[in-house]
Amino acid sequence: MRNKSVVADARDVQRATDLINLGARLQVLECETQLSRERLLRLYKEIRGKSPPKGMLPFSTDWFVTWMPNIHSSLFMSIYQSLIQASELDQIDAIIKTYQLYLEQCKTQELEVALSVTRAWRLVKFFDASMLKTIPCTRCQGRFVVRTDDLHRNFVCGLCQIPSRAGKTQAAQAQALHTAH
Repeated sequence: MRNKSVVADARDVQRATDLINLGARLQVLECETQLSRERLLRLYKEIRGKSPPKGMLPFSTDWFVTWMPNIHSSLFMSIYQSLIQASELDQIDAIIKTYQLYLEQCKTQELEVALSVTRAWRLVKFFDASMLKTIPCTRCQGRFVVRTDDLHRNFVCGLCQIPSRAGKTQAAQAQALHTAH
């Protein structure tokens, strides 16, 4: 049995609580805290009133480079990188704070939230593993998430060069109709 400080335990419980409230999956909680799986399960059930969802975490970089997810991922990483440079937060605390700021930005701009906290956590892990990075758009100079191994000469972002099928989903059409009224 290892000796753990009460302060470190309280910090882990607070982080787990924040992550659960943001919708994080159990695997994220296990990776980012020193709390036992059983304790995390009890905490999750106490906060959410149900067991955590099961299944695998996102494991591919593909999702982050598609049109709309790329815009949201790029926004998240821009906030995250600024926060990391300007503060001394631990990585997981920076992810939590950045995700809260991302949610505020989506609400302020009346955008549908495309990035879950679990995907945001995975995004940071992909950056840590040098599988993803940001590069500037040659038109607007905004920085966007790209795969590290892809070719990026004359990169144009999805905002400057919107794909022909962008916004053609039923949800997007319903949102446009709602906005028009």
